[in-house]
Amino acid sequence: MNTSTKDRYTLKQYTRLIIAFFVCLLMLSIFQYGTLYFKGVVDTILSSSFFIAVAHQLGFACIVALCLVFPFNFWENYRPSYGLNLVFGLLIFLLIIEAMLISYYCTALVPLGSDLLGYSFSDIKMTIKNSGGISILPLLGIVVIIALFFGTYKLTSKYYHYIGRMYPFTIILFSLFISTLFLEGKPINQNKTQYLAVNLYSSTTEDTSYNADVEYPMIKSVHVENVLGEFFELKEEKPNFVFLIVEGLGRDFVGQDAEFGGFTPFLDSLTTKSLYWENCLSNTGRTFGVLPSLLGSLPFGKSGFMELEKYPNKLTLFSILKNNGYYTSFYQGTNSSFDGVDRFLRSENVDFVLDKSGFGSKYKMQAEDAAGSSWGYPDMELFKKTLSIERKEQPKLEAYMTISNHEPFIPPNQEFYEKQVKQILSKGSYDRKTEKVIRKNNNVFATLLYTDDALRSALDGYKNLPEYDNTIFIITGDHRLIPIPQRNSISRFHVPLIMYSPLLKKSRKMSSISSHFDVTPTLLALLSQQYEMKMPKKVAWMGGALDVATEFRSIKDIPLMRNKNELKEYVSGEKVYSDGSIYEIDAQMNLSTSFGGSKAEAKLKAFKSMNAYVTTNDKIIPDSLAIFTLKKEKFSDSEMVWINSLYNGQNYDRYYKIARQLAFEKDYKKSLLLCRYILSESPSHIDTKVLTGRVHAWQRKREKAIEILKSCIEMNPNYIDSYAALFDVYFWEDRHRDALKLIKTVEQNSSSVEEIRDKINRAKREARKNKVAITTI
Repeated sequence: MNTSTKDRYTLKQYTRLIIAFFVCLLMLSIFQYGTLYFKGVVDTILSSSFFIAVAHQLGFACIVALCLVFPFNFWENYRPSYGLNLVFGLLIFLLIIEAMLISYYCTALVPLGSDLLGYSFSDIKMTIKNSGGISILPLLGIVVIIALFFGTYKLTSKYYHYIGRMYPFTIILFSLFISTLFLEGKPINQNKTQYLAVNLYSSTTEDTSYNADVEYPMIKSVHVENVLGEFFELKEEKPNFVFLIVEGLGRDFVGQDAEFGGFTPFLDSLTTKSLYWENCLSNTGRTFGVLPSLLGSLPFGKSGFMELEKYPNKLTLFSILKNNGYYTSFYQGTNSSFDGVDRFLRSENVDFVLDKSGFGSKYKMQAEDAAGSSWGYPDMELFKKTLSIERKEQPKLEAYMTISNHEPFIPPNQEFYEKQVKQILSKGSYDRKTEKVIRKNNNVFATLLYTDDALRSALDGYKNLPEYDNTIFIITGDHRLIPIPQRNSISRFHVPLIMYSPLLKKSRKMSSISSHFDVTPTLLALLSQQYEMKMPKKVAWMGGALDVATEFRSIKDIPLMRNKNELKEYVSGEKVYSDGSIYEIDAQMNLSTSFGGSKAEAKLKAFKSMNAYVTTNDKIIPDSLAIFTLKKEKFSDSEMVWINSLYNGQNYDRYYKIARQLAFEKDYKKSLLLCRYILSESPSHIDTKVLTGRVHAWQRKREKAIEILKSCIEMNPNYIDSYAALFDVYFWEDRHRDALKLIKTVEQNSSSVEEIRDKINRAKREARKNKVAITTI
């Protein structure tokens, strides 16, 4: 802005700024509806919803104007041009925030709300990086918004009619803002900045105080009906369980009468020979909650159970089955530290965890997106890897979490699957609106076809294993695909639940409503009826037995967490409370407005209080009922003060760099202390674990160093730094035969072997020098 004038700016210039601000908000609304129209989400741009959005943008502009007019006047009186420049900068900042939030909404189809508080900076960074990254288009958009704002401000000088007095002006602004409060406000037509601010405020100020009548309000005696007994012909040996948790697998894509059916032919066929719950609900609308809900029937905590700073005592399917002789494992093709998965699994003493770091050179990562990033290994590679692992001679609980069916939707052999999408569309079995959505999102539906093929390959692979005939497969989605338009507020939770097994005596389709909370109690009831099992005397499940009624009915109370920090839906019988409104749910899982007669809102409020109480005060179950308690690293007060003085945050890469520098400076004690802290919070942080091994070696504790570095290789056989460090230790210890064995291992497992060719050559030279035969190793 021009600051050369000595005269103070007046309300005339201020009002022109506000007009320019509103024009930019209007253009952002046009951009939003235009984007949604071309994606096939809305039928038209200039709809009643659009005009409601314009009214909300006007209301937001008015309240911003009302809030900023007093600082503007104060600073202009203090020093000319200061007030105008301040308001100009703040309005540009708000426009940039609104543009980014609208861009997020057009991608995710849900506004960013208080769930922002539930994610660490590293999680947000990883999500953006692996979902397409930061392109130049948003930056160009910001430049356009600034130019439009400045241009409109200049243009208004020719058409502006001066408002002489501030008092009536503020009354006009306040009246306009108040009038918008009586308009219907849905996420699509609300100002996204205002929505975010209101949600953050309500989330941080919400009263969740709880007056406990009993110390452990969730505790109950084990009395879950064995509803599965009539369907399974169990053998003498305990059955194996394989959970296939499929990213984005919503009911709208699977089974008979699916809205976007035809893109999961294998799963569609499987539903006809399985126990199939077509109206199952995932208890969270994002991946962060599926493991605690599905395999633990656990409450949410503030931002999801796995985000709790300290885990309360708990029981899960992992711990109970491990305590009964099961070998437990978890597999995924991406980073297990995301959402705290690794920490949760460690708390349950899971025997084996495979993630992105453990694949090796034989497997091909998902193609990089335009920003050069990849989530990890696609689903077929995941199944190939796990089926190549040596099988244990004991009953097994295996859980998979797939990743391919996620942004940026670039499956292997993408052109092949996109041709299949066109072939399916050519059959003409979709209405005009549905076909438009599919065509605009052909890469998403191509990825669905790929994921379906990957699941077919997984079950085909298991058929070749000796334990297949005694295995129960549980297939479900973590939530519904986000980018595809949703019919209503519970669509994102609506997922299929399929139990397939050679042990099944008969198949059945259930139309009654159940949730992921019900799966673990139901499976344990099946086992306890048939086998001598060490079962807990009391439990604290959120759910009960799966409802096996074939006709539609809804008889359960089910809380639903939309995003981290957003607990706004609650199913109570056939009533659904959603974000302030009561609806009735029907057999097609459609919602219709309902008036009164429901206690869902009160039940949600009561649940929020209980949920906060049990998770923050360790009141799910007492110590006496816990199978495994998390062995949390303990740090003294002085140690924590020192750790926090270095860097008080959640970025463990930053802590790692400090620990490494301390090691280089030979301050080994403090370096190991910081390493212990990092690994207590992020157990899969491989760099820190390797550094721990190196520091022990530098302290001449070589056996301990070898033990640590071998565990690093077992955890992450592809990571080259583990081998580099272990080659050094073997060299210092003159363990030439071990070094030669390590050459074979690294060449089999790591795609980065050339990076340590010098160490490999050194190992061979030392072997020859010490007359250790290379060819015999």
